[in-house]
Amino acid sequence: MVTDPIADFLTRLQNAFKADKESVDILNSAITRAIADVLLREGYIGESSRDKKGNTFTVALSYKSGRPAIVGAKRISKPSRRVYLGVRDIKPVKSGHGLLVLSTPDGILTGKEARQKRIGGEALFEIW
Repeated sequence: MVTDPIADFLTRLQNAFKADKESVDILNSAITRAIADVLLREGYIGESSRDKKGNTFTVALSYKSGRPAIVGAKRISKPSRRVYLGVRDIKPVKSGHGLLVLSTPDGILTGKEARQKRIGGEALFEIW
């Protein structure tokens, strides 16, 4: 049993990129599907397809010029320690070359989208 599905999602992505895989299986949940949609929209991963049983879904990995689209990731909020950011506290990641993912009242959003909508939320992770 996985106690932190978001950390598991990030770890699976990073390990698959390091092993030069073309796709990776991710445990299916509402939060991981929403995060996958955000990462797909931002170009960090490719299309995803659902498993027949519904327990997992497969994510195609995205490479840019033969290099992984995801170089690193950092989990900010953890099950033991939640970190909430107001709209004024949301800053660019890696001088704008990374992505902050937040859980907001409007759903899972990037830091840029949250600033545009003028809402804060729980900072889930940074990815670059």
